[in-house]
Amino acid sequence: MSVLETRELEYVLALADELHFGRAAARLSIAQPALSKAIRRIEARLGVPLFIRSSRHVELTPAGEALQEHGRHALNAVGAAVRNARRAGRVHAPLRLVLKPGGDAGLLSGILAAYAHQPDARQVDILFSGPADRTDFLREGRADLGLLYAPFDDLDGLAHRTLHTEGRVAVVPSAHPLAARSWVRMSDLDGETLPRWKGVPGVDGSGPEVADVVQLLHMVALGRTVGVLPSSLVEPVPDGLAAVPVTDAPPSRLVLAWNEHDRRPLVASFVAAALGPTC
Repeated sequence: MSVLETRELEYVLALADELHFGRAAARLSIAQPALSKAIRRIEARLGVPLFIRSSRHVELTPAGEALQEHGRHALNAVGAAVRNARRAGRVHAPLRLVLKPGGDAGLLSGILAAYAHQPDARQVDILFSGPADRTDFLREGRADLGLLYAPFDDLDGLAHRTLHTEGRVAVVPSAHPLAARSWVRMSDLDGETLPRWKGVPGVDGSGPEVADVVQLLHMVALGRTVGVLPSSLVEPVPDGLAAVPVTDAPPSRLVLAWNEHDRRPLVASFVAAALGPTC
């Protein structure tokens, strides 16, 4: 028998997130005394305290922080296993492909047409993600394949093949001093206001927060920021804007990615079809 069951992990994670027994109990749809009793039982079984309680607040111990981090990964893995098992039992379940709106470099129609000629082709459901959660879709089993941009997206734990490589452009208002240039370097953007991408850690922009390319282009048109994007995301260039090639920006790669542990033939069939026209 496992030391902890998944439901008990859910109790710990809810309390770790809320740091309040009442809110955690409401989130779990159980009574507060039942949650308190369950947490005491879990701590006794583990032999370590997970929470420090006082009359005013609840806080995590180092052991609680460790269980919060690793327990969340464990629950995600269990959820992915259940979803994959259910899908494996559905003989004609569609393939799910995740991408961001407009994030296919114009290749999606050709890929789907090539896949439709595969003898084992299935329906392909297109899922649209937020600015930075496509990898979560794949790691958690919510999608089978995804179109990602490297090096922007984290490819750890994912198998992937490059479909398209392209340069990047600086997107500026048409009246901007750089708009008339035939090319620029990254150093030419020093002192410019760059955006903050919602949900993307480690991006040091000081400008407005944006969630997608449409929002970024709107902010550029208003003169609030400038952006550096893969060239295909700004084709055609909207009125009032200019896209200037950045000669020393690392190239952007559009990749087809899937969970590295997913070796199903139907995934391999889609990958083969996607690579066929581009190899």
